[in-house]
Amino acid sequence: MNAHTENTPGRYDAMVIGGGAAGLSAALIMGRSRLSTLVVDAGEPRNAPAVHMHGVLSRDGTSPADYLAAGRRELASYGVDVREGRVARAAADNGDGFLVVLADGTRARARRLVVATGLVDELPEIDGVAERWGRDVLHCPYCHGWEVRDLPFGVIAHPAMPAHQALMVSRWSKDVTLFLHTAGGLSAPDAALLDAAGVEVVTGEVAGLAVEDDRLTGVRLADGRIVPRSVVFVGARRLAARDDVLRELGAELRETPFGEFVAVDETGRTSLPGVWAAGNVTGPQEQVVNAVSRGYRAGVAISNELLFADLEAAAARRPAG
Repeated sequence: MNAHTENTPGRYDAMVIGGGAAGLSAALIMGRSRLSTLVVDAGEPRNAPAVHMHGVLSRDGTSPADYLAAGRRELASYGVDVREGRVARAAADNGDGFLVVLADGTRARARRLVVATGLVDELPEIDGVAERWGRDVLHCPYCHGWEVRDLPFGVIAHPAMPAHQALMVSRWSKDVTLFLHTAGGLSAPDAALLDAAGVEVVTGEVAGLAVEDDRLTGVRLADGRIVPRSVVFVGARRLAARDDVLRELGAELRETPFGEFVAVDETGRTSLPGVWAAGNVTGPQEQVVNAVSRGYRAGVAISNELLFADLEAAAARRPAG
């Protein structure tokens, strides 16, 4: 706990909204900095459907649930409070931090906020996609490509970037079929790149996935054809940041190719004094390893800011001379 802050019930130096990799990382460094810290977690991590996470040095292949559980155990050793719940409302607290009200009516105050609430992948409405998401329906080859390497891949084109994902995944398999679905035609440059990568292109709308014995076996087209595939890559039709708290507080947003996301600096500081954001709530490409880094940066920035704010206040109270 910060030695300059009275540890009154329901009042903290910092509150983290969201208990995924970014939120727990921010809480860890703040706990180690002796800041009284509360984590409020609704238990909805983006990677929950995945059996394993990858690309995290020394933790490759770990279950996402096990990873978060280990993080919570580490936080407990530094006195960080973790509470299950959902934030219903947040507001500036008369210039002295923030008042946060949970859905169950619990109220807590904090001098600084970290919002790490992630995002939701709104998937194409294709039969079977949501049910097999994170298993043999995937979105990121850097996360899962090695595990499915050399299998027959299908890629359902995204209307905005119909060739991009098929070209990306061609590094992991030489048997890639791009289903144009509702994307329409291809530009001449895209067609040339797909040809160079050896990607087959199938026109026609995708109606669903073929599954046998709980295993993906193909892509079913609206005209009845089934193209055998073992893995399907698909991008979300929309990436919806869970940014209600940030919008309610009035944070500045920025437009990206993937939609609107909160604007932050390199430490995660938003346009609002005292509010940081980290992880996928700031953008879609914050995989676990990146989210941990962003949370760490936010935690360090808050620790430094509170330290100097308290020292300056103490100095101002000292008698002159």
